[in-house]
Order: sequence, then C-alpha cells, then structure tokens
Amino acid sequence: MAVTVLVPTTLQNLTNNQATLESNGSTIAELLDSLEQSFPGIKSRLCDDEGKLRRFVNFYVDSEDIRYLDGINTTLKDGDEVSIVPAVAGG
Repeated sequence: MAVTVLVPTTLQNLTNNQATLESNGSTIAELLDSLEQSFPGIKSRLCDDEGKLRRFVNFYVDSEDIRYLDGINTTLKDGDEVSIVPAVAGG
C-alpha cells in the first residue's frame, strides 16, 4: 500500500532533500518503521525513546489531525497523504 508523505524542510536532510516520499504502512506506526528503514535516523526525530510521537511534531492524514483519530495507530489506506508538520511557537 503506497502512502505519500510530505516532509518538512527541517527533516529533508534525512530524506536526501526530498520533500515528498512514497512509503508503506497500514498505520502511522508502521509508516514510521518503513521510513526509518529507508532513511535511518528519521524516526528518532519524530518519536521519543518510548516510541511515542514527540509533542512538537504534528501528523495529518488527508488533512485530519491524528490526535483526533487514533494517534500513532491511525489506519492508513492506499493513496493517503500524510503530512508531517513541526509545531511553531513564538511570542
């Protein structure tokens, strides 16, 4: 199952400067494992030592925030678009 992943500029150094990737996984968790196999080191930037998504990184599946779906267990289907969006803070 092919899923399109939109990678933010801050992580593109880990993806050979690719902003858009095709990857596989039936859940966000599986997608992260697949990305890690192709681009070693990317998962540690997105997940903590316990495998939980970092607070300052947001994931969207077809524009739906996974925090309001099933989080890291959100189901993916062929053709879905997953956006990785770093949180922005300021004052």
